[in-house]
Amino acid sequence: MKIFGLAGWSGSGKTTLVQRLLPALVARGVTVSTMKHAHHAFDVDKPGKDSYVHREAGATEVLVTSEKRWALMHENRSDPEPEMADLIKHMSPVDLLLVEGFKAHAHDKLEIHRPSVGKPLLADDDPHIIAIATDDAASVQAIAARALPILDLNDVPSVADFIIDHCNLSQTKQAVSDGAT
Repeated sequence: MKIFGLAGWSGSGKTTLVQRLLPALVARGVTVSTMKHAHHAFDVDKPGKDSYVHREAGATEVLVTSEKRWALMHENRSDPEPEMADLIKHMSPVDLLLVEGFKAHAHDKLEIHRPSVGKPLLADDDPHIIAIATDDAASVQAIAARALPILDLNDVPSVADFIIDHCNLSQTKQAVSDGAT
């Protein structure tokens, strides 16, 4: 399973890009899962639901299942947040795991940068950022401390191709193209 990250400051458009990339990658024959880091308390459960009651009553894990999907919720309680590598072990194998967030983790990443957000480039301090996707290439080139490929944030097919090529998933892409002819 190849792991590729999307990193950027809040408001830069990471989630929007993931939402647009997923259909582009899937259409190229790549199986994709995602992992997102949240910096705040979040809850996928709803008060009053049985699963919520189970967790509130002290269950460490609650698995909810139906014919359409299943979800496993794990309470960290007083344990520290798990490392990214430990979380990946819970993921089913796919061609590509797209990781949103986890800025400090050492995996290859595409920085999503909008100069209008007013934040500095992450790439200047993160050697694992291998390219930058932006809506203002000229501004990014002017402030970047190191030369990196700069992608058009709004050209999703090109961003998808970049990820496929970087992760050596071209064989998957080619197999789908060959099958379509």
